[in-house]
Amino acid sequence: MRKHLLAIIIALSALAATNSFAQYNEIKSENIASLQVVAGNNWLSMPIATLNGEAINISFDDLTHEYHRYAYRLQHCEADWSVSEGIFESDYCEGFADGSTIDDIEESLNTNTLYTHYRLSIPNENCRIKMSGNYRLTVYDENEGDTVFTACFMVVEPLVKTSMAVTTNTDIDTNKAHQQVAAEINYSALGITNPNTELYTVVMQNGRWSTARINAAPQYQTGSGLRWEHNRDYIFNGGNEFHKFEILDVTHPTLGIENVGWDGKNYHAQIWTDLPRPSYIYDEDANGSFYIRNSDNIENDRISEYVTVHFRLQAPRQNGRVFVNGVWTNDRFTPQYEMTYNEQTKLYEAYIPLKQGYYSYQYLTMCDDGTLHPVSTEGNFYQTENSYQMLIYYKGIGQRTYRLVGYNKIRS
Repeated sequence: MRKHLLAIIIALSALAATNSFAQYNEIKSENIASLQVVAGNNWLSMPIATLNGEAINISFDDLTHEYHRYAYRLQHCEADWSVSEGIFESDYCEGFADGSTIDDIEESLNTNTLYTHYRLSIPNENCRIKMSGNYRLTVYDENEGDTVFTACFMVVEPLVKTSMAVTTNTDIDTNKAHQQVAAEINYSALGITNPNTELYTVVMQNGRWSTARINAAPQYQTGSGLRWEHNRDYIFNGGNEFHKFEILDVTHPTLGIENVGWDGKNYHAQIWTDLPRPSYIYDEDANGSFYIRNSDNIENDRISEYVTVHFRLQAPRQNGRVFVNGVWTNDRFTPQYEMTYNEQTKLYEAYIPLKQGYYSYQYLTMCDDGTLHPVSTEGNFYQTENSYQMLIYYKGIGQRTYRLVGYNKIRS
């Protein structure tokens, strides 16, 4: 067991070294589940709110089904997600950045798994954000002092105009396995004199920080902007469409489910075995996102049941460890999302407790050096529908922290 944990630490350290800018929600208590961080009601997009615009909504379940006095601490972060040390709480928060409790609470109703559902929105009567940028919210048990999770989101003030395009005619191949992003920004509203030191740029595929491209050098610079064309740093694997399933009822199968059952203690749902995909077939999906709901689509947060979901992937042994990945895994490669190889069935398998709802997911292999690749049987196609995001951070000469001044997204 100790050797296994050491291997996990080494792999995660290697991954961090390849992208020190990675940002994750992190659940630190086994009693916390179904963490959601959403800007407004847009569960399909990254948690990015406009300054003085829509709220950031954070919700989670406590599986102890006991009341806990949870409080939160809000911290402004730099472009690399390190905590901003050059500013005061009063610079970015009107009200209280630490110590406010989460008081919107509901107990589950008529569920086999008992839980308590907590909700928090920012801004609220105790805290209003005054500055754009990256934010980390830490929730802790006020009585015991233990941190139970951290949640990350962003607030943008749209001062920089951005445009993006995606092509399959890349500098590596044409209409084969890759997609390439082109982008242009106009920062005339900021009066930037040295974009190399005043700007941070981030381009992501499907909102994943673990494969984000940071500060790629532009091909063109004008007096008011930058342009990236035929930039090899902005070439991404096309990959394949995400898999998906939906558990709406615990008495019969729904989308993507082969069967559901009850073992006398817990509900179980078995996904249809995911077979090799040698050819591309379009299938509309949510690029890793998830949405909690039940068949009635009412009181989703308190009457939806927890179900042990059985994942099965038909694939040969991979050169690395295989994980189920999606927004709902917080893009984390931890033991609860790792698959094991069954020598008898020749399948990768995983058993993950999830709350009823819609889930999209993919299978990724983590190599010994920490790099991530699609499982070999999943396919890699230029036609795949992917979403791309661009973030522009700005720290002017003499300013104390980075603000998020530009954001754009596009689908391939």
